[in-house]
Amino acid sequence: MIITFIRRFGWFWLLVFVQALILNNIHLFGYATPFLYAYLILTFDANMSRYSLLLWGFALGLAVDIFSNTPGVNAAATTLLAFTRPSLLRLFTPRDSAEDFSPGIRTMGISPFIRYITFALIIHQTALVMLVTFSFADPLTMLLKVVAGVFITGLCILGLEWGRK
Repeated sequence: MIITFIRRFGWFWLLVFVQALILNNIHLFGYATPFLYAYLILTFDANMSRYSLLLWGFALGLAVDIFSNTPGVNAAATTLLAFTRPSLLRLFTPRDSAEDFSPGIRTMGISPFIRYITFALIIHQTALVMLVTFSFADPLTMLLKVVAGVFITGLCILGLEWGRK
């Protein structure tokens, strides 16, 4: 139990610092910024309680907000992601899967994992873009930012997942 917590805590700070120091400075074509820190929430054990998942999600988003000087948008988007994650897992995992598995390519398979992270990132990126923009004046630009963010973040998550194999 304590080893699992230390490993999660290490991933927490690693992803926060990579996001704050490197990834926040990447803006592909002015639209796409990878938000790799969402990987931590997406790969927590399936049997994790909703309350602890929400707490980890809020803390992760708040830490990214503190180091990125953004006023709570990452905390809100990541908390929403943590809230919807159990439903998404039930949607994309087989009924006969074990209760204590950790979502990933090895446990879910490539196709279900890609669908899972795509829908999760759509929720996260939509919330993030809507909170940052706070206006529906240019919906096409917002849609482009969401799609580009989902694509680049999904590629980063897949690369990290394949690197962990």
